[in-house]
Amino acid sequence: MKLRQLKAGDDLAEATRLFDAYRQFYQQPSDQSAARTWLTMRLQSEQSVVFLAELDGKAVGFMQLYPTFCSVALAPIWVLYDLYTAAEARGHGVATAMLEEARRLGRASGAAYLQLSTAHDNTVAQRVYEAHGWQYDQVFRTYTLALD
Repeated sequence: MKLRQLKAGDDLAEATRLFDAYRQFYQQPSDQSAARTWLTMRLQSEQSVVFLAELDGKAVGFMQLYPTFCSVALAPIWVLYDLYTAAEARGHGVATAMLEEARRLGRASGAAYLQLSTAHDNTVAQRVYEAHGWQYDQVFRTYTLALD
């Protein structure tokens, strides 16, 4: 297993493919052009950190984190917003490697904590997160306001 952090100017073909598959998992239509543009913009402006996981030389995992802040803790935090493992690579430690890399990034940057969310019915991912020490938040409730 090899993890590689992408930088502005890198070839984004494999990241685009995996990011597009991730978005489709969450019921979004395939749009590789928009996915590539999104990644390019985030990397060029240093608004996110993106990793690819490679297994036997093939890109099989994608992770994107966004830096932000926690005013209560008076500290930076990271939001692990996107984590995806290709179906053929599930069960091979890809998610584990990416979660450990996210933990390393958080610690190295002095973050107070990492945060993520997943669908209520994504029980497979929930088991993976909990097995790696992530805790389900039973104190705070998250709300979203659509601005369509």
